[in-house]
Amino acid sequence: MKFRRFLLLLLTGLFAVAGSLAGQPVSDLYDKAEYRVAMRDSTKLYTAVYAPKAASKAPVIIFRTPYGCKPYGLGEYPKNFESGYMRSYIDRGYIVVMQDVRGRYMSEGEFVHIRPAGSGEADETTDSYDTVDWLLKNIPNNNGRVGFAGCSYPGFYAMMGGLSTHPAVKAVSPQAPVTDWFMGDDVHHNGVLMLADSYRFLSGMNTPPDRVPAPVMPAMGRKTLPDEWTFFMEHTTLAELTELQKTNEFWEDLSAHPDYDGWWQERDLRRACHRVRPAVLVVGGLFDAEDGFGPWNLYRALARQSPATASHLVVGPWAHGAWLSDGRKLGPFDFGEQASREYYMEHFEVPFFDHYLKGSGEPETDPLPSVAVFTSGDCRWHTFERWMPRSARKLTFYLADSGQLRTDRPTTKSSSSSYVSDPADPVPYIESFCERRPKEYMVADQRFLSQRADVLTFVSEPLAEDMTFVGPVEAELEVALSTTDADFVVKLIDVFPGDDPAMPEYRMLVRGDVTRGRYRQSFSRPEAFKPGVPARVPIRMPDIAHTFRAGHRVMVQVQSTWFPLAERNPQQMIDLWSCKASDFVTSRISVYHQRSNASSVSVWRLGAE
Repeated sequence: MKFRRFLLLLLTGLFAVAGSLAGQPVSDLYDKAEYRVAMRDSTKLYTAVYAPKAASKAPVIIFRTPYGCKPYGLGEYPKNFESGYMRSYIDRGYIVVMQDVRGRYMSEGEFVHIRPAGSGEADETTDSYDTVDWLLKNIPNNNGRVGFAGCSYPGFYAMMGGLSTHPAVKAVSPQAPVTDWFMGDDVHHNGVLMLADSYRFLSGMNTPPDRVPAPVMPAMGRKTLPDEWTFFMEHTTLAELTELQKTNEFWEDLSAHPDYDGWWQERDLRRACHRVRPAVLVVGGLFDAEDGFGPWNLYRALARQSPATASHLVVGPWAHGAWLSDGRKLGPFDFGEQASREYYMEHFEVPFFDHYLKGSGEPETDPLPSVAVFTSGDCRWHTFERWMPRSARKLTFYLADSGQLRTDRPTTKSSSSSYVSDPADPVPYIESFCERRPKEYMVADQRFLSQRADVLTFVSEPLAEDMTFVGPVEAELEVALSTTDADFVVKLIDVFPGDDPAMPEYRMLVRGDVTRGRYRQSFSRPEAFKPGVPARVPIRMPDIAHTFRAGHRVMVQVQSTWFPLAERNPQQMIDLWSCKASDFVTSRISVYHQRSNASSVSVWRLGAE
């Protein structure tokens, strides 16, 4: 109750001040200045500073981005300064700073993807430090407190600002942060290339070596026409796509590092999160198709490696970055007003930055809970002191005969289901295709796969009561292959009852992910399967927060292709970056559900005894 009263009083005061500014044109309230700020290696970074005309002391919030700080030019203001996400900071009188990271748009230097901290004389942490230092010395009326924020790739840069060690940096908010491009997020999931997203994104983010600073980057993006299914079926191998990408240094780096080696490991943002000084607000979406891995796992790293840091985690029912726009709807679902941008800003981001950059900044009076997570299914927020919640208890569903999903371990001596995985006829991830991957696939109805013989389906009896599952989804598949390698996709699905008034028999994808079989023992040391010999394949998926309502059923599906979301495996123990189309072969895959080899999917039930 004390927390609620404090938050109500704080927000009442904040919105009274903001209300006096709301609606006024930003040009009446702010001046814009543009600078070329020299870093310690003399590289100059374009930096736009939007400062309130009022002469009172104000905090600084920095947004560093590889996507450009448009519009460039004095007197030009971004549209979202007038209304939308950024208007919250304008109305509260923050000094807003936008900066092109090195090697992008108007900044000098070489652009390097996910440049590791400590990788040379200058990196993203030193650039953040030098920028803060320059701003404090050169921008009048700053109050000496600085924050960083950013979503997606800028979320990575926001966290790098938090690692800069500058004493003026008091709070950072990495949102949907790029964290580990081998284990999760945009480029790979568990070592499997996320084909459609990676091909488009990495071609569009390709920076030619002869680039000069300019308001527009050279057009490097590659299209997938006439639609992504047709395009990637016609371009079977990664070698073909490499030819189409040329010249693309990072794409070539991917081919040189197919396994989780030291090159990848030093690019894991989590490895740098020791003794973090500023407060951290990590934000993510339950249904974020691009960076759904990063928020959960960055927060875990902070809790483990920087236990004294005031770290917060907020995850809502959002697609990628949807909390910054209208996040309440996705596909056929409306998650309600509490999933809106306004609710998010009012209850989470604004109180966080105001407390640390304007208020006392004392962790003891921090207005935010440690963890706030929204459960889809029943559409409500939960707050916790930690993640995972102490009240969560592990619940294991076992695959069983006749497509059953049971909570008791199989007792049958011999039982299995099998399918033939054919790379020439892969399982689609969505029912229909266009040029780009739709964000709605994360909650899409899975009934379109009902007739596929290469998708195994296991379903529970109708639930007698509501069950809320939170935390990671962990599968253990006991399998045998006719070949030396294969991928495995596991999906957790909420099956609506036939008498549901709005969505009868809808099969909502709650979580799905893919792993490469050769990495079942180690992501650094791949190992071939022995044909016909049983082997265990674990797969850990990003966390969920979903309530399966009474009368609904829990469904698990297992398959080996998920195209073209994920690349196809030739299903042989060969190099995927150099193999030929003729190397792709079919594989008969058996999934065991018997006493000695029990395949299962485990979740964590909230509030279960």
